[in-house]
Amino acid sequence: MDIIFYHPSFNTEYWIAALSNALPQANIRAWVKGDDAPADYALVWHPPVDMLKGRALKGVFALGAGVDSILGQLKAHPEMLAESVPLFRLEDTGMGQQMQEYAVSQVLHWFRRFDDYQQLKLQAQWKPLDEYQREDFTIGILGAGVLGGKVAESLLAWGFPLRCWSRSRKSLPGVTSFAGAAELGDFLHGTRVLINLLPNTPETVGIIDRALLGQLADDSYVMNLARGVHLVEEDLLQALNKGKLKGAMLDVFNQEPLPATHPLWAHPRVAITPHMAAVTRPAEAIAFITQTILQLEHGQPVSGLVDRQRGY
Repeated sequence: MDIIFYHPSFNTEYWIAALSNALPQANIRAWVKGDDAPADYALVWHPPVDMLKGRALKGVFALGAGVDSILGQLKAHPEMLAESVPLFRLEDTGMGQQMQEYAVSQVLHWFRRFDDYQQLKLQAQWKPLDEYQREDFTIGILGAGVLGGKVAESLLAWGFPLRCWSRSRKSLPGVTSFAGAAELGDFLHGTRVLINLLPNTPETVGIIDRALLGQLADDSYVMNLARGVHLVEEDLLQALNKGKLKGAMLDVFNQEPLPATHPLWAHPRVAITPHMAAVTRPAEAIAFITQTILQLEHGQPVSGLVDRQRGY
């Protein structure tokens, strides 16, 4: 079989060598402009339109958890990838554990009031604060897919009340599930920490806006680990400045890199990381891709298949 590979920043030589070792029966090459030779599979991230256009592929693998860049290109260039070509995303491949580490560390940071102690430290104030109570620190997870489920699982051991909201109802141990637009308000009511892990779809763009934030518990916190387009940044800043929100931890933004002049940088109650909450780990990703290709070649069931209509 023939496999083409394209990623604008990954170490291409490493990936091709590792993939060749895992799939010795395959001919794997880095795609370069003008390469229109036959291929069975394509491994890509933000691929140029002419890389995929007109190819009769057995499958395309997005080298990350999201496929919105490919789906966005398809809107402008529907000829880039035929509807019959399966599109796959990396469901976990080490990203679940990274999301768990990120979410748990930040939830505990807020719960133990380290954000408040940092503010007191800047004022040289020695002042023990009242503890928060677990039963009052309800955590709500927007999005209950693979990564959302992993984050819920990691928080369960800490004894916080947990709830999730998604398009369809989920069954996660120890987690109260809410589903659909009709139950979003019930999900938000009483939520103290909102963790966003939604997929990027037309329905979820701008979902974390003034109206949604206003339904959270007072002195609540927001953690955005999914996509910048989910959050209306101006509404978040307003909720922080009015005291409705107590803090935010943001890993993704509408514009990346975040401009140096953006007011989020200067806000004392906003913590920022540069879109690193969970990155593709090559060994795990290559194992998943290898297994999936072999399953496809043998006509076996596979996971990670994207529903283009839903967007994930």
